[in-house]
Amino acid sequence: MKAVWNGAVIAQTDETVVVEGNHYFPKDSIDEQFFVPSGNHTVCSWKGTASYYHVEVDGKRNLNAAWYYPTPSEAASQITDHVAFWHGVEVVAG
Repeated sequence: MKAVWNGAVIAQTDETVVVEGNHYFPKDSIDEQFFVPSGNHTVCSWKGTASYYHVEVDGKRNLNAAWYYPTPSEAASQITDHVAFWHGVEVVAG
């Protein structure tokens, strides 16, 4: 699977974890040069508190386009050290 935004492959892996229709990429599969920590946080009733990254490619920034759970609940332990995407980031086979 690949995550692509603004023409750049920002993450690529042979294995993702799919939860609620979202592909979670192993953290070591993201290209860190494109990720800027965000101060944004949200709470999921069963996964826990999510933290976010802005995705930045060629000077364009996609706010809070990637999220992860630093300490997911036990029920969501399979997404520990994984990152998911939205806000126009394409997740495609490849």
